[in-house]
Amino acid sequence: MIAVVTLVTIAVAAGLAHSSKTRPTHRNTRALPINGIVFKGKANEASRAGSKTGDAEGPGAFAAEQAGNAAYPATAIGIAQVRDALQAFRNDQQHGDNHAGSWQLVGPTTPRVPGLVSNAGSADTTQSGRLTAIALSPKCSTRGEDCKMLIGAAGGGVWVTDNALARKPEWKLSSDGLPTNAIGSIAFDPTDRKGKTVYVGTGEPNGSSDSEAGLGLFRSNDGGRSWAALPGSVAVSAGRSIGAVAIDPTNPNHIFIGTDVARHGSSSSNGGRFTPPSAPQVGLYESTNGGASFALAFSQPSDSVAPGSANGGDFFRGGVSNVQFDPMVAGRVWFSIFDYGLYRSKTGGGYEQAFASPSAGSPGDSIGARTEFAFAPMGSKLRIYLGDASFVYDSGSEVFSTDDAEAASPTWTHLPAGDGYCGGQCSYDMPIASPAGSPNEVWIGGQMQYSEIGNVSNGRAVQRSTDGGATFTDMTLDANNLALHPDNHAIAFGGPGIAFIGSDGGIVRTNGQFQNTSSQCAGRALTGADLTFCQAALASTPKEIVSMNDGLSTLQFQSLSVNPNNPNELLGGTQDNGTWSFTGKQSSWFEAIGGDGGQSGIDISGNTRMHTYFGAQTDVNFHGVDTLGWDWTGDVLGTEASSFYVPLIADPKVSGTWFLGQQHVWRTTDNGGDQAFLDHYCGEYTGDYAHRPAPCGDWAAIGGPTLTGSGYGSTKSGSYVVATERAPSDTNTLWAGTRRGRIFVSTNAQAVPGSAVTFDRIDTAATPTRFPSGITVDPANPYHAWVSYSGYNAYATAAGTALGHVFEVTYNPVTHSAVWTDLSNDIGDQPVTDISYDAGSGNLYASTDWGVLQLKPGSTTWAQAAPGLPLGAVYGLTLSDKGRVLYAATHGRGAWVLDLSNDHQEQGQH
Repeated sequence: MIAVVTLVTIAVAAGLAHSSKTRPTHRNTRALPINGIVFKGKANEASRAGSKTGDAEGPGAFAAEQAGNAAYPATAIGIAQVRDALQAFRNDQQHGDNHAGSWQLVGPTTPRVPGLVSNAGSADTTQSGRLTAIALSPKCSTRGEDCKMLIGAAGGGVWVTDNALARKPEWKLSSDGLPTNAIGSIAFDPTDRKGKTVYVGTGEPNGSSDSEAGLGLFRSNDGGRSWAALPGSVAVSAGRSIGAVAIDPTNPNHIFIGTDVARHGSSSSNGGRFTPPSAPQVGLYESTNGGASFALAFSQPSDSVAPGSANGGDFFRGGVSNVQFDPMVAGRVWFSIFDYGLYRSKTGGGYEQAFASPSAGSPGDSIGARTEFAFAPMGSKLRIYLGDASFVYDSGSEVFSTDDAEAASPTWTHLPAGDGYCGGQCSYDMPIASPAGSPNEVWIGGQMQYSEIGNVSNGRAVQRSTDGGATFTDMTLDANNLALHPDNHAIAFGGPGIAFIGSDGGIVRTNGQFQNTSSQCAGRALTGADLTFCQAALASTPKEIVSMNDGLSTLQFQSLSVNPNNPNELLGGTQDNGTWSFTGKQSSWFEAIGGDGGQSGIDISGNTRMHTYFGAQTDVNFHGVDTLGWDWTGDVLGTEASSFYVPLIADPKVSGTWFLGQQHVWRTTDNGGDQAFLDHYCGEYTGDYAHRPAPCGDWAAIGGPTLTGSGYGSTKSGSYVVATERAPSDTNTLWAGTRRGRIFVSTNAQAVPGSAVTFDRIDTAATPTRFPSGITVDPANPYHAWVSYSGYNAYATAAGTALGHVFEVTYNPVTHSAVWTDLSNDIGDQPVTDISYDAGSGNLYASTDWGVLQLKPGSTTWAQAAPGLPLGAVYGLTLSDKGRVLYAATHGRGAWVLDLSNDHQEQGQH
């Protein structure tokens, strides 16, 4: 198909109108059997971003939940609050030496993934956390001379290796001078022939609900050893992300950045989604003085916050996904905008549209529309490859090219072989790249095509064309059955056929050699067009994919659970990298089960384990962490609205009993069901699902009406349970919280039948109508607890609206009410993502987007808990009473531990 796009001349735009949109949800309710293996808990990012229609159930509810978590009932988070939150944390850091010890990295640094859980392949590998940017030294060659590489992790900072082509690169964390570990873009200065000048844009631009906001653009003059902020960038990008940076190859003082939507306040059961109302307009910004100041060069209408929605209503429209200087025309800049298409600067000033996405800036397409492009110079002509995602396309996305991009009206040719290349989540990951000097070669990537694995392809997570996009072959699987990760974000090149690929699982590279594996198609029971498609897809596949993740500590932990009998044994769920096991040594870390990793737990017996994927999807393992031992127990769940990562706890006193939150609290009293039945019929890898005589799992709702509905009043209604916590001193007291701020206590949580369980609602008009991110119960008193809240006081402006981030709560079972005491004190106006109480010292610990704070008994001053923890988001805290150790689940820098054994109870009370 040939399509001619007429250029549209546009004036420089700023402060344009905003609007809102709607988006259907997606749902993955059951396992997908592929080659005898069951894949479950693998959400696409459209689901992760979510519906805009309200509190829908299932994966689409994730963003709906995120929206209200941090800022409800206000409409947004002010940029001043983002700055103040960081400053508050820094002030708290200066309150003195509050602990004799320091945080220690638990890991993993060698993140081992058994082949059984590694998606499309069967070979063991290593994976790290989500990677957003790759920058390879322009001096790099296949001879290995100065092949420096910098990579940016979504929440894991900047990492450097001096030899990216080594079999096992040595990685060093490059964080000196960076006030955040959220990274969006990296670029070498093309005017620096020594390759020492590098720029890093902070904040992640991918639009997922855990894409964290940044704090500006930073420059290194020593190859990434240290960084300094470009002062003018802070005012235009703090509270946003910098998804692209371009330096004029003829003038290093001429810099463009593209900014995008980002957020703060997420936690183990999800938080934060509203965008700062005073955050700068997303768009293209320009500096002509080396970053001393930036001015808005161009923007298009972006989404405004919709106060009545459950998720804020603002997604990605108007964000700038890519910026590059033209290799043919000096000073000309090209840039792509979510939901709009491709633009370029005009010789006489101003900007014009070179490719118009059929989304046409539609608010309704904001969550799913994205444009990306790659230059491929051909002699005196400039070819551009372009990927465009829109709900208008039947396949969701299409690939185009033009062989004369400098023409007054470029003619774009549709390349049908690339249709649908980024799957169902193009707004999250859709890289397109062409290696220098090879204009007929183009690589495209995105989400794995799960239904094709072992069928008509190997999954087509990344595809390669050597004929200008006429045909593509599948790069997903190599000769050793090592597979790419399902979600890919960045592609760069280190020589002929050598592609560096960044994904949710870190970074890998191909070795530059390819082979024809189309003979495998004959064994896949394919005929006709399917067989032809398979043979074409496998006509040239990588001979070797090399994992480069060993040494990277960038896993994005959602939460950590500890064995109640062994403080050195952990389970931890991670974003898109499954649930991990740790048994006391660095070398013991491994991914125990794949998919999205949510919350987990270990039974009081120390034998049985449980984990969740996304939504109310649960597995139990009666065989330790044997990967083949996981049994599906979620058949009866998922009928109610729930968060993307549901709360899950093992009862601290009653073996076999677990609690999970949806609109009710749900309970099982036998680890999810009879072991023999589950092992036979419901095994993730071996279960006889087709012949099961009963559902897999025996979860049952407890209590009467839903905790979110009108049965408990009209205030703070809706949504679902986001926190459950059992008192460790008895067998019956259960605390629970809902997304809108309802807090409940039950004193008969073990009652049979479950309908006999009763709850008292104890929140009041004087407590926040915001997301309760954590509950921790006093081990000595089941009616004494502390509750943390995400969100910002700055937006609780209505008369009588409750403020506060940390509260002490004492429940009276006689009066069925509670006394609340605000302990926020000087914590500053920052979201608190979790709370934990150490009975041995009386200290209270609160996690935030910047680290972990401590409040000593009798004190009114929050202080840094201990030195050593990276400056970044901590999604959850887990305390082992047995070992007196506190674990921090960081969202991008792995798991960390603090020894509390030297702290002892002091006088005073909270």
